[in-house]
Amino acid sequence: MIAATIISSRLVSTRFKAIRTFLSVSLFGIGLVGIAPMPALAASFNTMGSMNAARQYHTATLLANGEVLVTGGDNSAGGDRLASAELYNPATGNWTFTGSMTVPRAKHDAVLLQNGQVLVAGGYSTLPGSLASAELYNPVTGTWTATGSMTTGRADFLMILLPNGEVLAAGDAGTSTSAELYNPATGTWTATGSMMSQEFGDAVVLLQNGEVYSPSINLYNPSTGSWTTTSSPPVGGSAPIALLPNGDVWTAGGVQGESLYNPSTNQWTTFAPPPCTTTAQNCQSAAATLDTGKVLVAGGITLVPRPYPQQPLEETNGLAALFDPSTLTWRKTSSMKESRSGETMTVLLNGQVLVAGGETFDTHVGHLVPIASAELYTP
Repeated sequence: MIAATIISSRLVSTRFKAIRTFLSVSLFGIGLVGIAPMPALAASFNTMGSMNAARQYHTATLLANGEVLVTGGDNSAGGDRLASAELYNPATGNWTFTGSMTVPRAKHDAVLLQNGQVLVAGGYSTLPGSLASAELYNPVTGTWTATGSMTTGRADFLMILLPNGEVLAAGDAGTSTSAELYNPATGTWTATGSMMSQEFGDAVVLLQNGEVYSPSINLYNPSTGSWTTTSSPPVGGSAPIALLPNGDVWTAGGVQGESLYNPSTNQWTTFAPPPCTTTAQNCQSAAATLDTGKVLVAGGITLVPRPYPQQPLEETNGLAALFDPSTLTWRKTSSMKESRSGETMTVLLNGQVLVAGGETFDTHVGHLVPIASAELYTP
């Protein structure tokens, strides 16, 4: 993602790899749990006020006061990185600018610290290479201050708050296995054990036992500072992922199926994908665990065939579905008001889900473009 052309080509490659996987596997051959025919749920997406800037590859963090802080991202197909940040107020439905970060960032990560501040680190900026710098956002003053830099530059990486208040950062766009810890009390980073395999993306969950799990079968133990390898999922095992109320981990897949990981037994359970997943379409661009315990997925890419020898056209969809862990089944829910992929999903204190940004297919220019629109899902 050093240059805009690299961003686009890598993203397209990843999507077509997923679609090729869809085409090469048949559900009839793997004996997955079937999809129970169920009526659509009485739930809906409703358009909310748009952000002040179009954003993709941004972050969205729920603050202690219930507002959502959105930072950085790209606001053009050419990869123009943003330093700006803005706040969503659920009480008013409005977006307002807050203090800008010290540098533009995209593909960075953000974590809410125990003291209520937000740590932002890494990402890509205006120069080639990934950033090592980090900074802190103070919700009381709406300002940013620099904090200690990571020991190495990281973008499209894992970052998560640990039970002891420290922050774990690991990987770098699938090119590194190194990991380090941020201490909020000192503002410094120190190296910790390296991952067992390279990690790409920011899909990561904190298990109920305090360990950290990522889809590339890496398991981090904060008490020992070391990583171990978990069993591999039989199908699926890709981002997004979600921690369920019972402690299991849901991982997305394709037409070949989805998987649930049980950390206590190190075992996997497979089941059918959502009804909006087909050989030429995915609808799991983002996911969120609702207060009901169900998992909401929405948005993705639909491939539209074009005359040979052109590749299929990548369009976006607004399809959504709900996964019920108690029955291992999916049911349709209402579609988003705007088709999108790469959006953020944030569960608000009132149980609603804020969907923001991402990219959509623009029929006028014939390709995907970042968007500023936002909407709320009411379960």
